[in-house]
Amino acid sequence: MAQTLVRVLVHLIFSTKGRANLISPEVESELHAYLAGIANDLDSHCLAVNGTADHVHMLVSQSKNVALAELVAEVKKGSSRWIKTKSAPLVNFHWQDGYAAFSVSESNAASVQQYIADQKEHHRKRSFQEELIQFLRKHGVEYDERYVWT
Repeated sequence: MAQTLVRVLVHLIFSTKGRANLISPEVESELHAYLAGIANDLDSHCLAVNGTADHVHMLVSQSKNVALAELVAEVKKGSSRWIKTKSAPLVNFHWQDGYAAFSVSESNAASVQQYIADQKEHHRKRSFQEELIQFLRKHGVEYDERYVWT
Protein backbone atom coordinates (compact mmCIF):
# COMPACT_ATOMS: atom_id res chain seq x y z
CA MET A 1 0.00 0.00 0.00
CA ALA A 2 1.43 3.37 -1.01
CA GLN A 3 -0.24 5.36 1.80
CA THR A 4 -0.70 4.95 5.51
CA LEU A 5 -4.43 5.12 6.21
CA VAL A 6 -5.51 5.18 9.84
CA ARG A 7 -8.68 5.68 11.84
CA VAL A 8 -8.07 4.80 15.48
CA LEU A 9 -10.71 6.11 17.88
CA VAL A 10 -9.74 6.34 21.54
CA HIS A 11 -11.89 7.17 24.57
CA LEU A 12 -9.62 8.93 27.09
CA ILE A 13 -10.49 9.47 30.74
CA PHE A 14 -8.35 11.35 33.26
CA SER A 15 -8.98 13.12 36.53
CA THR A 16 -7.73 16.01 38.56
CA LYS A 17 -5.09 15.16 41.15
CA GLY A 18 -6.82 13.53 44.10
CA ARG A 19 -10.08 13.93 42.17
CA ALA A 20 -10.35 17.47 43.52
CA ASN A 21 -13.41 19.37 42.28
CA LEU A 22 -11.44 22.09 40.49
CA ILE A 23 -13.13 22.26 37.08
CA SER A 24 -15.77 24.89 37.78
CA PRO A 25 -18.56 25.87 35.37
CA GLU A 26 -16.75 29.20 34.87
CA VAL A 27 -13.70 27.54 33.31
CA GLU A 28 -15.16 24.26 32.05
CA SER A 29 -16.16 25.10 28.47
CA GLU A 30 -12.94 26.99 27.84
CA LEU A 31 -10.93 24.08 29.28
CA HIS A 32 -12.75 21.61 27.07
CA ALA A 33 -12.03 23.73 24.01
CA TYR A 34 -8.39 24.01 25.05
CA LEU A 35 -8.10 20.22 25.50
CA ALA A 36 -9.61 19.68 22.05
CA GLY A 37 -7.29 22.29 20.55
CA ILE A 38 -4.18 20.57 21.89
CA ALA A 39 -5.33 17.21 20.51
CA ASN A 40 -6.18 18.79 17.17
CA ASP A 41 -2.74 20.48 17.05
CA LEU A 42 -1.26 16.98 17.40
CA ASP A 43 -3.27 15.85 14.36
CA SER A 44 -5.56 13.88 16.67
CA HIS A 45 -9.03 15.18 15.91
CA CYS A 46 -11.14 15.58 19.05
CA LEU A 47 -14.67 14.33 18.38
CA ALA A 48 -16.05 14.95 21.88
CA VAL A 49 -14.93 16.33 25.23
CA ASN A 50 -16.85 16.77 28.46
CA GLY A 51 -16.64 15.90 32.11
CA THR A 52 -17.42 17.00 35.62
CA ALA A 53 -15.64 19.00 38.30
CA ASP A 54 -13.06 16.24 38.85
CA HIS A 55 -12.48 14.46 35.54
CA VAL A 56 -12.64 14.65 31.76
CA HIS A 57 -13.62 12.30 28.93
CA MET A 58 -12.38 12.79 25.38
CA LEU A 59 -13.08 10.87 22.18
CA VAL A 60 -10.14 11.34 19.86
CA SER A 61 -9.24 10.09 16.40
CA GLN A 62 -5.59 9.42 17.19
CA SER A 63 -2.94 10.57 14.75
CA LYS A 64 -0.87 7.91 13.04
CA ASN A 65 2.20 9.98 13.97
CA VAL A 66 1.67 10.39 17.72
CA ALA A 67 1.90 7.66 20.34
CA LEU A 68 -1.00 7.51 22.78
CA ALA A 69 1.21 8.24 25.80
CA GLU A 70 2.63 11.31 24.04
CA LEU A 71 -0.84 12.56 23.07
CA VAL A 72 -2.15 12.27 26.62
CA ALA A 73 1.00 13.78 28.13
CA GLU A 74 0.83 16.81 25.83
CA VAL A 75 -2.92 17.31 26.40
CA LYS A 76 -2.52 17.15 30.17
CA LYS A 77 0.68 19.21 30.32
CA GLY A 78 -0.59 21.98 28.06
CA SER A 79 -4.00 22.23 29.68
CA SER A 80 -2.54 22.17 33.18
CA ARG A 81 -0.17 25.00 32.30
CA TRP A 82 -3.06 26.98 30.77
CA ILE A 83 -5.62 26.46 33.57
CA LYS A 84 -3.16 27.67 36.22
CA THR A 85 -3.36 31.12 34.63
CA LYS A 86 -7.16 31.35 34.89
CA SER A 87 -7.58 32.16 38.60
CA ALA A 88 -5.80 32.14 41.95
CA PRO A 89 -7.55 28.96 43.19
CA LEU A 90 -6.25 27.10 40.12
CA VAL A 91 -2.60 28.09 40.45
CA ASN A 92 -1.77 24.67 41.95
CA PHE A 93 -3.93 22.67 39.52
CA HIS A 94 -2.62 19.26 38.46
CA TRP A 95 -4.02 16.29 36.59
CA GLN A 96 -3.63 12.88 38.20
CA ASP A 97 -0.57 11.07 36.82
CA GLY A 98 -2.37 8.22 35.07
CA TYR A 99 -5.17 7.93 32.57
CA ALA A 100 -7.48 5.34 31.07
CA ALA A 101 -7.80 4.78 27.33
CA PHE A 102 -10.16 2.47 25.49
CA SER A 103 -10.46 1.67 21.81
CA VAL A 104 -13.77 2.54 20.19
CA SER A 105 -15.11 0.95 17.05
CA GLU A 106 -16.53 3.21 14.36
CA SER A 107 -19.94 1.59 14.92
CA ASN A 108 -19.87 2.72 18.58
CA ALA A 109 -18.47 6.23 18.04
CA ALA A 110 -21.85 7.97 18.14
CA SER A 111 -22.88 6.24 21.38
CA VAL A 112 -19.54 7.15 23.01
CA GLN A 113 -19.99 10.76 21.89
CA GLN A 114 -23.46 10.76 23.48
CA TYR A 115 -22.10 9.17 26.65
CA ILE A 116 -19.49 11.92 26.88
CA ALA A 117 -22.09 14.61 26.21
CA ASP A 118 -24.26 13.24 29.05
CA GLN A 119 -21.54 13.27 31.72
CA LYS A 120 -23.26 15.55 34.20
CA GLU A 121 -26.51 13.59 34.08
CA HIS A 122 -24.62 10.31 34.27
CA HIS A 123 -22.74 11.37 37.40
CA ARG A 124 -25.90 12.22 39.27
CA LYS A 125 -26.27 8.43 39.56
CA ARG A 126 -22.70 7.10 39.66
CA SER A 127 -19.39 8.36 41.03
CA PHE A 128 -16.27 8.71 38.95
CA GLN A 129 -14.71 5.80 40.83
CA GLU A 130 -17.69 3.53 40.06
CA GLU A 131 -17.66 4.64 36.42
CA LEU A 132 -13.95 3.97 35.94
CA ILE A 133 -14.09 0.52 37.57
CA GLN A 134 -17.04 -0.32 35.30
CA PHE A 135 -15.02 0.72 32.22
CA LEU A 136 -11.99 -1.29 33.35
CA ARG A 137 -14.10 -4.41 33.88
CA LYS A 138 -16.04 -3.96 30.64
CA HIS A 139 -12.81 -3.73 28.65
CA GLY A 140 -11.03 -6.53 30.51
CA VAL A 141 -8.31 -4.29 31.92
CA GLU A 142 -6.50 -5.81 34.87
CA TYR A 143 -5.83 -3.37 37.68
CA ASP A 144 -4.80 -3.18 41.31
CA GLU A 145 -7.27 -0.94 43.12
CA ARG A 146 -4.54 0.06 45.61
CA TYR A 147 -2.92 2.06 42.79
CA VAL A 148 -5.86 3.20 40.67
CA TRP A 149 -6.66 6.20 42.87
CA THR A 150 -3.20 7.36 43.97
